[in-house]
Amino acid sequence: MHEFRSVALDDTRDELVILDQTRLPNEIVYLRLSRLEDVWEAIRNLRVRGAPAIGIAAAYGAYLAVRNGGAETLEEAVALFNQAKQHLETSRPTAVNLFWALNRMAQRLAVALPSEPRPASSSASVANLINALKEEADSIHDEDSRMCRAIGEHALSLLQKGWGLLTHCNAGALATSELGTALAPIYLGNQRNYRFKVFADETRPLLQGARLTAWELSEADIDVTLICDNMAATVMKQGLVRAVLVGCDRVAANGDAANKIGTLGVAILAKHYGIPFYVLGPTSTIDLECPNGASIAIEERAGDEITAKWYISRMAPQNIKTYNPAFDVTDASLITAIITEKGIARPPFEKSLKEFVQ
Repeated sequence: MHEFRSVALDDTRDELVILDQTRLPNEIVYLRLSRLEDVWEAIRNLRVRGAPAIGIAAAYGAYLAVRNGGAETLEEAVALFNQAKQHLETSRPTAVNLFWALNRMAQRLAVALPSEPRPASSSASVANLINALKEEADSIHDEDSRMCRAIGEHALSLLQKGWGLLTHCNAGALATSELGTALAPIYLGNQRNYRFKVFADETRPLLQGARLTAWELSEADIDVTLICDNMAATVMKQGLVRAVLVGCDRVAANGDAANKIGTLGVAILAKHYGIPFYVLGPTSTIDLECPNGASIAIEERAGDEITAKWYISRMAPQNIKTYNPAFDVTDASLITAIITEKGIARPPFEKSLKEFVQ
């Protein structure tokens, strides 16, 4: 299906290996990271991206911070972990998987701490703690692979052979450990001769659709057509799109969903043309503590991503004001269904999402 891995641990060298997505599609470059600051930088600067992949990278980053930190006592190991967790949490504020994965690691650390007091210099206790953190990070990684396949199976049950599908940003194998979320049913359908025709929005300003989705689907010999973001309405009006599949970085308790900027516009268009709009993501992206989309923190990024990035020469006036939110929030009223590894949630989302999470 595809031969690349977006994120993985090389446990023979205690290094996190990531495919640098800032270099795609022109170069395939793998980075080997062992320092906490390098993992933070890779997440912050989108070298590794996509909610599930961010969570995996953060989990391994916290593990490596303790593993390579030289702790000789449990107190030192715990301090290293807490520092790593707090630092990694500052890398991307919107993707809830980042916090979910780090909280899972913290829970595993708490369980792994010995109940009986031991000598402060017990190297065996420190080694056991490090092993427990690695096991938890490995579990997060392995569960993601199974989650992707389950999401794909549930979503595929809603689609028909030969359909045209539109997707925005990248929620595929590059954003997860294997099949992706929004692209998982496309990969599974390709294996089963569904002959989907995929339209990939370019996804300004970082072009995840052009650089990443178009690349990985074409690498898998899937019929994919790249379009500019402002062409989505036209292909819908022409009847070329039968369903929209997008990922998500955080889903509020009421079903409002944060995803890459531009998703809201696609949802509004789909509603206008009577096209089902599906949000695909793991239950770990559902944040029941967040009542609605207005409560989701939206990351704002540097303006030069709009004015200068990707261009040989600057394409906007010097000192022009910019507004560059990385995400927008799609209202629950625009979403046909939210598809998770546990099944398909339909409105009212306040009830259906709670059943999946609890």
